[in-house]
Amino acid sequence: MVRNVNSNDSVEERLDPSPPSRERPSKLLAYLRLCRLPNVFTAMADVLMGYWFTHPRIESPWPLIWLLAASSCLYTAGMILNDVFDIDEDRLERPQRPLPSGQISLPWARMLGMGLLLVGLACGAVAGYWPATTPAVPWRSLAVAVAIAAAVLVYNGGLKRTWIGPLGMGLCRFFNVLLGMSLAGTITAESGTVFYSHAELVVAAGIGVYIVGVTWFARTEATESARLPLLLATIVMAAGIIVLATLPDFLPPRTLLFDSPYLWPGLLAMLFVTILRGALTAVADPSPPRVQALVKHAIMSLILFDAAVTMAMRGGVPALCVLALIIPMQILGRWVYST
Repeated sequence: MVRNVNSNDSVEERLDPSPPSRERPSKLLAYLRLCRLPNVFTAMADVLMGYWFTHPRIESPWPLIWLLAASSCLYTAGMILNDVFDIDEDRLERPQRPLPSGQISLPWARMLGMGLLLVGLACGAVAGYWPATTPAVPWRSLAVAVAIAAAVLVYNGGLKRTWIGPLGMGLCRFFNVLLGMSLAGTITAESGTVFYSHAELVVAAGIGVYIVGVTWFARTEATESARLPLLLATIVMAAGIIVLATLPDFLPPRTLLFDSPYLWPGLLAMLFVTILRGALTAVADPSPPRVQALVKHAIMSLILFDAAVTMAMRGGVPALCVLALIIPMQILGRWVYST
């Protein structure tokens, strides 16, 4: 059974793995569904990858913990505020969700979402000024957290209802990766924008462009989708991976752990091939189940791409730390819809 979905929903809001239950869920389950908890682990993966990209080791865990907390709070706030802004549509199209069903009150959800935004900003500030770290730009983690919060509010407040809505989702992911990189302790001669190196910006841009494509792909997944937009969205997703593949061009020689210049793009191609196959299948048969399955797979693959970047820079153990986030995401996804 495929539920009716508003085409303006973000990519993380779409695919409910089970039809609405006739039983009233517990209060805790209602909150977990409102927050779409499984997808929070993809945001954490972005931050972990960004941190490992700029740090050869973890000197003190607390600054990283604060960054993870900031990202999680900001992401969760975005999911909650999405339902707050879409309450009228949800009352008509998705009455089983926590807000229109009355399981959670609208004023409380609004306060919770805004409160989590503020907590996320506070965590971002603490990360930069924590005594155990000496970043060259201590205010940078707070500045990036502010950018994420602004993107969340602009997207949910109306941008997602326009043709540039996918760009808003891409910006959220772009800044989330930069949040993980924000505690880098030195300023190099290769610094690009706001003391980020060109290589760091390339990684963040690759993830951001990929999400633009995924979001575009998901815009009409509730109905029979047009083939041309799906094909163009697939090209955008591929463009994001191509941007990631150019990473060695922006790094000093022998920075990546791969000796061959073909291993890095080859690894990315192997990870993307299943996405490409699912996307082309959906283009050939643009039915809601096929489109939704691809969207869910593409979102989960974010953790795989983050782990690949981490492995290329720091090796197997840090990459496994990122990859392990798939486990709680999969387990929680059995009870809590992630989109």
